[in-house]
Amino acid sequence: MATKKLYDIDAYATTFEAKVESCEAVEMGFAVTLDQTLFFPEEGGQTPDKGTINGIEVLDVQIKGDVITHFLGEALSVGAAVQGEIDWKYRFSNMQQHSGEHIFSGTAYKKYGYRNVGFHLSDQIVTMDFDHSFTEEQLAEMEWAVNEAIVANVEVVTGYPSKEELSQMEYRSKIDFDEGVRIVEIKGYDVCACCAPHVARTGEIGIFKIQSAQNYKGGMRISFLCGFRALEEYRNKSKVITELTGILTTNQEQLADNVQKLKNQTQTLKNQLMNAKQTIMESKIAGISPDEKNVVLFETDLDTPVMRNVVNKLVEKHEGICGVFVGTDADGYNYIIGSKTVDCREVASCLKDNLGARGGGSAQMVQGSVGAKADDILKLIK
Repeated sequence: MATKKLYDIDAYATTFEAKVESCEAVEMGFAVTLDQTLFFPEEGGQTPDKGTINGIEVLDVQIKGDVITHFLGEALSVGAAVQGEIDWKYRFSNMQQHSGEHIFSGTAYKKYGYRNVGFHLSDQIVTMDFDHSFTEEQLAEMEWAVNEAIVANVEVVTGYPSKEELSQMEYRSKIDFDEGVRIVEIKGYDVCACCAPHVARTGEIGIFKIQSAQNYKGGMRISFLCGFRALEEYRNKSKVITELTGILTTNQEQLADNVQKLKNQTQTLKNQLMNAKQTIMESKIAGISPDEKNVVLFETDLDTPVMRNVVNKLVEKHEGICGVFVGTDADGYNYIIGSKTVDCREVASCLKDNLGARGGGSAQMVQGSVGAKADDILKLIK
């Protein structure tokens, strides 16, 4: 039988009673269906509600057709009366995010004709995808407009219009419906087909804040947060900024400039250090007899560009296999090997077959990593 969706009747209810219709053992525990439920399933790009049934944690909630299935770690008796309780904090947070998305998407459609083509609401991220890209100015303008709608505290109305009413209604939807569709209307801002719980008035959304925006599949993906999630994110960022201003003994306004200066100084020091290492390695190379056919050097700390320069210089003086291995016996080595007379791909294959190395390249030069001791590497190359 179809599951009665109590969250459609009252999105603010937190507890309910129901009868167990079925209970089957499955891979993740037990799949339980009830005659009615407050648990919103994974649907419409939104993760399912959390909570308990008879004190047992609900691990997942899925819907197929009109039947909602709850996945629990323990079995329930078929026909038994049970009590369910949803995690209200989690539910309300999702309601804030989803209602905020509706205002943004409805406003974007009215103002620019841009369509929302994707929505994802999970514990970690909240994103919406559009078929066009917004400019920075448009995003700022839209963000402000959504927050104005929140302050206006207008009513959010949900319902199932008749077939006739639906045919005369203009609403956003990714799917064409004839009837049986739930409509969410935010007075003056949006009318959209949606199955999820929403706030009763826009003021409950609290705040809408865009986190990032990037081009995606010919349009744009926008990450955002609303309400308490936005507050938590602000707290986290504020904490980081406070710590950084303390470390750098600066104020928030000068923080970016000071970080950029440090970045530039660090890059200068890195370049100077790399040049110094290059000079040291060239000195080592100069002390190696040209009569040596194969030359393999082991170092503890060299940048990849220096390794490559060293190998190129060694190849010019020595006709065999020339290589540089950087690391330790305990942690393994990164390597670059070159030669003018030997196919380096064969050397890489030999290292892989005998020492489990990774890597590849061309006949003239290969690079990769190997978790082996220096003595074993030297024996193999010799």
